[in-house]
Amino acid sequence: MNAVLITGCSTGFGRDTALHFLNQGWNVVATMRNPAVSTLPASDRLRVLPLDVTDAGSIAATVAQAGPVDVLVNNAGVGWLNAVEGTPLETVRAVFETNLFGAIAMMQAVLPGMRAQRSGVIVNVSSSSLYKPLPLLSVYRASKAAMNALNESMAHELAPFGIQVRVVMPGMAPSTSFGDTARGQVMEGGGFPEPYADYAHATMAALMEAANGPVTTGQDVADAVFRAATDPGCPAVLPAGEDAIAWAAEA
Repeated sequence: MNAVLITGCSTGFGRDTALHFLNQGWNVVATMRNPAVSTLPASDRLRVLPLDVTDAGSIAATVAQAGPVDVLVNNAGVGWLNAVEGTPLETVRAVFETNLFGAIAMMQAVLPGMRAQRSGVIVNVSSSSLYKPLPLLSVYRASKAAMNALNESMAHELAPFGIQVRVVMPGMAPSTSFGDTARGQVMEGGGFPEPYADYAHATMAALMEAANGPVTTGQDVADAVFRAATDPGCPAVLPAGEDAIAWAAEA
């Protein structure tokens, strides 16, 4: 029976993806910082393990406990919404630490096992914001763009070992914690440097208005990740959600 390890499963896309794999009969290792908050259903094919992708010791312990996996889904991530001028460098580093370095560390941890079995799939969850130069998401987009560039080269490095690397690009999902943060900043007008406040407020209000149209659901992302993990003919980069698919077509 196939086994998948998914990061960032406490809520949102990660939780929905874990449920989808579970419903498809897979063995699932669902990871999160605090397993006590998990709302995933009990199953003899599910293990919920603690994981902090920014902590090398946590990664080593969890990967060892998980055992051999056929698929790694790097879903854990953090969002950031602000002008670059108003973003402290420590925040920039923190965003990259989770979104890029944490994902790299997870791949380094599972790759020896995948090489040994001469097979495996790595699915990295990125962002459809890369299809457009969206303002105020500069730092977040940079972390995701770096991951996409890394994947392009890794796909060639790993092909001789029978390992595939794919990217899923979700669209807007207002129901996620990132969406909640964006709405809060629009409503409260907080967090932006004063010279950017009017522009930021108008920009984010427009994005929230766009959320009244087609958006991405957790099931959209779960379906795309599952396809990326199981369909040999899947594109290397796969948009997820009606809005993401439209943006990809326009790019």
